[in-house]
Amino acid sequence: MNRTISYDIDSHSEGLRVEQFLRRKGYSAQNLSTIKRMPESILVNGVHYYMKQTLKAGDRLLVRIQETESSRNIPPVCAPLSVVYEDEDLIVINKPAGMPIHPSLNNYTNSLANALAWYYQQQGKPFIFRCCNRLDRDTSGLTVVAKHLVSGNILSTMTKKKEVRREYLAVVRGHIVPESGTISAPLARKGGTIIERVVDFDRGEPAVTHYHLIQEANGHSLVALQLETGRTHQIRIHLKHLGFPLVGDYLYNPDMEYISRQALHSFRLSFPHPITGEAMDFTAPLPEDMRNILTERSSLR
Repeated sequence: MNRTISYDIDSHSEGLRVEQFLRRKGYSAQNLSTIKRMPESILVNGVHYYMKQTLKAGDRLLVRIQETESSRNIPPVCAPLSVVYEDEDLIVINKPAGMPIHPSLNNYTNSLANALAWYYQQQGKPFIFRCCNRLDRDTSGLTVVAKHLVSGNILSTMTKKKEVRREYLAVVRGHIVPESGTISAPLARKGGTIIERVVDFDRGEPAVTHYHLIQEANGHSLVALQLETGRTHQIRIHLKHLGFPLVGDYLYNPDMEYISRQALHSFRLSFPHPITGEAMDFTAPLPEDMRNILTERSSLR
């Protein structure tokens, strides 16, 4: 994916080397190493510069990112995509339940990566898949994918610094109590499996989830959850630990009376734009199968 990023140098940045200025903008050392190998990737006032040259107030710095290869082992496959937002640096997708994020042995051609590879192939653009907030296959909702190496690195760093705010909606059976609170319970891999996770206070990694009740209907609770950490299966395990597991969760609570997949939806995604710094805030409505649990008797009953 090709992208030219422009910066106007002010007095606060005068005297900085190009590499120093870009590191302050969030570029990693690997980003800079890759970019400097691209032809005429750094221009200052239209003139090619090296990373060690210095900048002056009033300069116009252009960074020309030129990625010509696409991700290997991700065959482009035509599949529906619900694009919520797209610009030169990122794309936000409302992923349906049942679609994996990455290709795998048993899901080699039906992933979000396959669909995006097709989407950009049709536009004649190379595409390297860089998903910044991964969702389980059966979790629906918002996910953000970076479109080049710089936005990918910055979004990844923001995720680690907890600058990417993620809010989920979940449905559990019964009236959740307490109606709001914080679940702080470390998670570890369950012995004998590479998939399942358990609460383990001795060897688990820290995991924190905040939650509150949104609605109670038809014997179920709609719960909003915010993550401080992003451990594998965190919400699924934490709600089970609280005593209110997700309905439809084949792995941890195979309660399939009203829904055939875990009732979990990535509802809101908020973060500073990786290049402009603008506040970005996206929401995706509750999908029909989760709404039906709260509004009518399911046909699965």
